[in-house]
Amino acid sequence: MKKNLISIVILALLIVNIVLTAIMMFSVTSASRKTAALVDNIAMALDLELSAQNGGEDAAEQSVPLTDTETYLISESMTIPLKNSEDDTSSHYCLVSVALSINTKDEGYKTYGSDLTSQESLIKSEINDIFSQYTMEEAKENQDQIKQEILERVQALFDSEFIYNVSFSDIMFQ
Repeated sequence: MKKNLISIVILALLIVNIVLTAIMMFSVTSASRKTAALVDNIAMALDLELSAQNGGEDAAEQSVPLTDTETYLISESMTIPLKNSEDDTSSHYCLVSVALSINTKDEGYKTYGSDLTSQESLIKSEINDIFSQYTMEEAKENQDQIKQEILERVQALFDSEFIYNVSFSDIMFQ
């Protein structure tokens, strides 16, 4: 009699366990689907954001073949005073050599590109303006942003996109 009673209790507990497991599975599955959908939406938004950033910068670089590219190196390394940080009173400087990548097939190249030496002082002024807005720490961390700002300002200066990339060949901070 005791064996049958224990078997019935075990059977009842087994049925209760199966029911509770089924309830838990349905509740976890719906929450899991919602979480997966949220993660997919976030991943899609981030991918779109990365594509938009890369599409703006890299599209011009990728569309210009190396045979149509000319590099213009600013004649001298530039020593640029940086903005003082709030907690540091000493002056900091950036020593940088800047190179501009030029598309020789662009319309602006026919107007300006063949003789950038006459406009070099204007380009240097734009580079100085951009770098002087940053502290030493910010400049070290945001070199890509600085390159993009210089590119935008130089393109606005010439009102053309024949200069499609800015690179730093040597950069040192003090």
